[in-house]
Amino acid sequence: MGPMSRAGFPALLAAAFLPLCVVSCGAPTAQDAADPVERLVAAEVARYPFNPDSFTQGLEVGPDGNVVVGTGQYGLSRIYRSTPDGEELASAVLDPRFFGEGLTRVGDSIWQLTWKEGVAIKRDAASLEETGRASYSGQGWGLCSRGDEVIFSDGTAELRRMDPVTFSERGRLTVTLEGQPVDHLNELECVGDEIYANVFLSTDILRIDASTGAVTAVIDASGLPNNAAPDPNNVLNGIAHIPGTDEFYLAGKRWPDLYRVRFVAAPAAH
Repeated sequence: MGPMSRAGFPALLAAAFLPLCVVSCGAPTAQDAADPVERLVAAEVARYPFNPDSFTQGLEVGPDGNVVVGTGQYGLSRIYRSTPDGEELASAVLDPRFFGEGLTRVGDSIWQLTWKEGVAIKRDAASLEETGRASYSGQGWGLCSRGDEVIFSDGTAELRRMDPVTFSERGRLTVTLEGQPVDHLNELECVGDEIYANVFLSTDILRIDASTGAVTAVIDASGLPNNAAPDPNNVLNGIAHIPGTDEFYLAGKRWPDLYRVRFVAAPAAH
């Protein structure tokens, strides 16, 4: 998602409202009562230096263990690959008329979204060079790939199911927490039958059942220090599973740190 000044609602109001949205209102459904939502926290395992100029919109770990980052802002958007400790290995810039958003790898290709331009850019995963484009309606926010589909967020409570080759839309899934839709779903990460989603303007991450759209866990990442320069846009954004582990990398917009974390049970309230 782009800067809050472009998002169409006041930053302070949104920041105050969204955490309440995440814990939701209304009576739980029978299914929710049978399967209570887990409350987890992001526990820091390690911390690495990260490019503080990166307005992070997409984050993914490649098969080589390196990190692929997509950034936003008109005239500054790009995609790059780096080692987890910040050594940049390859980079490609976007046309200045594009505001870069989420990305995901599909086989030997990477799809990268743009915010309001309705263009998905297909890239060679090794060189990062553009190999094609596809169009879509509405805004582009986040992407992740699972099996034979790509999951796409547009800032609403709906996730789109996209064809991984043509990028055509196959269907939609509404995300609900305790029976209520949850919007402002942003950067995504697919892990097996689960989808993880940053919630824009909050420090919450949702774990979502990819079949039903039901939120199965709310992960509080507020314990991770935000060491970015003071700016309401510099929020948590970027989640990438580390293959072969139960750990993730978490990043933020212009954050100087990349966090390696594990999601664990929240401490019991006293």
